[in-house]
Amino acid sequence: MKDTYQNEFQKEKKMLSLLFTICIIWFVGKFFIFGLRASWGIMKLLCTVIFFPVILIGMVIGGLMYIAFPLLIVAGIIALVTSHS
Repeated sequence: MKDTYQNEFQKEKKMLSLLFTICIIWFVGKFFIFGLRASWGIMKLLCTVIFFPVILIGMVIGGLMYIAFPLLIVAGIIALVTSHS
């Protein structure tokens, strides 16, 4: 009789452990996806506001005006087309 209760307890313990593991994986996955979305938004902002202008200024200073100017025009057209106004 004692053995039967122990077996039932072990089965319940395994089921709860499995349920806990599934919930933890789901929870961590949700936070991982949230982190990726947040970092993607921050990287888009950094690239648009800081990196792209610095690269263009560096190209102009380095004498690559023929490459920097068309890139600036293409970026401006893309910004106009994709603006939400």
